[in-house]
Amino acid sequence: MEIWKESQLTQLSYAKEMDTAYQISLNFAKNLGFKFCAFSITSNTPGTHDTTQNRNNFPQAWNTEYEQNQFRAIDPVVAHCNQSMLPILWTEDVFSRTPWLWQALQQQGLQHGWSQSFHDEESGLCSMLSLARSHCPITAYELYENLGFTVFIGRHLHTLAAKGLPKKIPRPSTPPLSVREVEVLRLSADGKTAYEISRILNLSERTVNFHVHRAIEKLGVCNKIAAVCAATRAGAI
Repeated sequence: MEIWKESQLTQLSYAKEMDTAYQISLNFAKNLGFKFCAFSITSNTPGTHDTTQNRNNFPQAWNTEYEQNQFRAIDPVVAHCNQSMLPILWTEDVFSRTPWLWQALQQQGLQHGWSQSFHDEESGLCSMLSLARSHCPITAYELYENLGFTVFIGRHLHTLAAKGLPKKIPRPSTPPLSVREVEVLRLSADGKTAYEISRILNLSERTVNFHVHRAIEKLGVCNKIAAVCAATRAGAI
């Protein structure tokens, strides 16, 4: 690793304040050949308003236009980063469904860019680091050559920013389903009736209904269909 890279990443690792860490990250990005660096972190914690923190050196006109027109809701890069932690290059194809957004990026000097997201399931936070410039397309080789550095930067910024955001409310624990209850719900999900399940599992129909009732109680729902849905979301079936 080149000395300047090691030096700046070491500086970053010691940075405890978000503004300081962002400035070091911006300088590092510029030394890599990128004019712009953006970091955002979002909390969609149930029971609270969506909370977003942003740091970037994008043109002020772009930030204003992006916020006023609520571009975040239709930004395909944001949509990708909300679902995947794989890096994404900004290309015309990516913005094929929102060509006006692509044109607006070009007009603001944000012609070439890429983004990388970081998801924290435990806290419910999602952050995104983006690097951009107005000259010279970004090759796949350049992206992956610098991926390790940006992952390090993104995770450090994520950790610092997360301290000021609400954490996800933990789900209330539910009693574990028995093996028989899982079998009954799995067969119910396949469309089997209580009678059919009793024949398959060699049980009485009354026993099948008992297991369904117990599963409903444990999952805190009101009927068999809701129990099947809840068990599926919990990964039990």
